[in-house]
Amino acid sequence: MSRQQSPDLKTILIASGVVLTLAMGIRHGFGFWLQPISQAHGWTRETYSMALAVQNLLWGAFGPLAGIAIDRFGTHRVVIFGALCYAAGLLWMAIIDQAWLFIAGSGILLGLALACTAFGAVSGIIGRTAPLEKRSWAFGISSAASSFGQFAMMPVEQQLIHHTSWQSAFFILSAVLLLLMIPMAWQLRDPAPVASEGPQQSIRQAIREALYYRPFQLLVAGYFVCGFQVVFIGVHMPAYLKDRGIMDPNVAVSALALIGLFNIFGSYYAGKLGGLFPKRYLLSSIYLSRSIVIALFLLAPLSAYSVYIFAAAMGFLWLSTVPLTNGVVASIFGVRYLSMLSGFVFFSHQVGSFLGVWLGGYLYTLNGNYNVVWGIALMLGIFAALVNLPINEAALKREGLAHA
Repeated sequence: MSRQQSPDLKTILIASGVVLTLAMGIRHGFGFWLQPISQAHGWTRETYSMALAVQNLLWGAFGPLAGIAIDRFGTHRVVIFGALCYAAGLLWMAIIDQAWLFIAGSGILLGLALACTAFGAVSGIIGRTAPLEKRSWAFGISSAASSFGQFAMMPVEQQLIHHTSWQSAFFILSAVLLLLMIPMAWQLRDPAPVASEGPQQSIRQAIREALYYRPFQLLVAGYFVCGFQVVFIGVHMPAYLKDRGIMDPNVAVSALALIGLFNIFGSYYAGKLGGLFPKRYLLSSIYLSRSIVIALFLLAPLSAYSVYIFAAAMGFLWLSTVPLTNGVVASIFGVRYLSMLSGFVFFSHQVGSFLGVWLGGYLYTLNGNYNVVWGIALMLGIFAALVNLPINEAALKREGLAHA
């Protein structure tokens, strides 16, 4: 099957941008609830960390299934379903006070919601809509939109918690999400497929081809590191700063907002450069730069200014891996099953996210500090820089099958 015509790229980028702004913006602020929820229910940090870890793991696990659903039923239907799950997950976090129910319910609902509303959900329609010469740039625009969400939504979430309550903040965000995301989802309509000549690759063939292809395996290994680093920092940074004597919560809010602000530029230029230079070299440079930034942050005297410098530098590298990773997948395999294959890659990202957020809480409870997890994040960055170097981005040659 092939597409009759491409939807309007501008409309798709605007609609997907709003969806990503909300989905990723709200999700990036979950660290602000770590301490108030833990204190209200008498939990250790490990309990809340486990809830977010399960959420991230299930987000990845549901990703390939969401991709298959998108390829079969359409992007707009899956995103609407995801918006409903997202609102339900926020309400669940507001009302449930039993630890195991909180972990299971929020993990399932929000994991499923993010699989249906975040990068993997919209990557397919963006890849199919954008012409080849603009594809990497379009992925960069979508990543920048999610970064804008982090920049814009984090102060909003912090202020909602401060001026209302942590429960009321969840209620308000769920209402806002439904009111804004569902209308935008209706714009994400794939054109009706038409029959095309020649044999076509099945879903099973596409999965087998990707999983046994060495460059895809290396890309998956590198993306694991991205998830570990960004989710550990995003969730545990506010608590880490407070532990180290920076008691003003506005420092953590400003730092996380700076990450979002600078990642708008990082994501955009990563996508733009991905159309000019080999993406594998750009990915390696990003991962190595992250390790250098983390090392300098840990070695420098801690102050509000060092936090802001770290946030700006890390922000420029934060989600700049996303347009490049999706671009590599599209370059190798085409766009026919891009949503599904991006979901498989993202599952690795979310396994890393699970370990990053959970180990942060577990090792803090065990050791009373985050030192070991910072060290792991630094070493993993070097590992990811090395495994991305040998990736072959050339389109895979298929005999007897029409190219996707």
